[in-house]
Order: sequence, then C-alpha cells, then structure tokens
Amino acid sequence: MNELTRRDEMSLAGAALRGAPWKAAAVTGGAVATTSLLLGLVTGSADLSWALCVGITLFSLVAGIGAISKPDVGDRVTQQARRWSLRHPWRFALYPAAGSAILMYPVQLILDREGVFGAAWDAAWGGAMIYLITALLTLSMRGRAKKSD
Repeated sequence: MNELTRRDEMSLAGAALRGAPWKAAAVTGGAVATTSLLLGLVTGSADLSWALCVGITLFSLVAGIGAISKPDVGDRVTQQARRWSLRHPWRFALYPAAGSAILMYPVQLILDREGVFGAAWDAAWGGAMIYLITALLTLSMRGRAKKSD
C-alpha cells in the first residue's frame, strides 16, 4: 500500500470534518464560554480570554469527535474519510488541534496582551491539549471503523 502524503492526509481529515456537527459545536462552545464568563462575573474573577479559549476548546472537540462518530453516514467519500480518521486517530487529531490553536492565538494576543511569543505558546498548549483529547477519544471509537475499506 502506498504511503499517503501530508496533503492526502489533510484532504482525508478535511473530508471527515466536512460532516461535523457545526451548529452543535458552535452552540456548545458559545454556551460554555458564556457560562464561564458569567460564573467569573459572579465570583469576581471574570476573564474573557479564558472563557473564549474554553469555548474554542469545546467547539473543536465537539466538531472533531462529532465528525467521526457516525462513520457510515454520508456519501462514499465522506464515509471512507471517516473510517481513515478512525484508523489513524493521531493523524486526524492534528487538524482539529491546529484549527483551535489558530483560533486561540488572536484571543491570547489581543485580549491577554501576552505578546507574539506568549500568545503563540499558550495557543500551542491549548492545541496540544485538544490534540491529545481528540486522539484519545478517536482511539476509543476505533471499533466503529469497518475493516472492509
């Protein structure tokens, strides 16, 4: 079997993510960010950047895991991409993690005023956390991938 290039892997992960539950992910991320901010206001420790980063984290996790939770739904290409993602959880998890790190960077840079390198460091750690959680959850769902692909 031929090895896939990084471009092929990105195409497969993108095809798998195409069927992600984006509305559910947005509602979840928004609700968690709002709840975090409101609880912070009640306790006197409100932090907008923390609330937004927690919301981005949940948005990415719901989208990533939701995209592969039903591998037999969708067209043939989407099903194959989802099965590939379930068989290669560590490679698939790179893409939701990278997306969330990219979303967290401006939040850290503008709202926390950490500077270019501090914001990049914090966004990278947030992405690493999402990478690990997404990969482990995908690994636990591996049994859903059919062997006939």
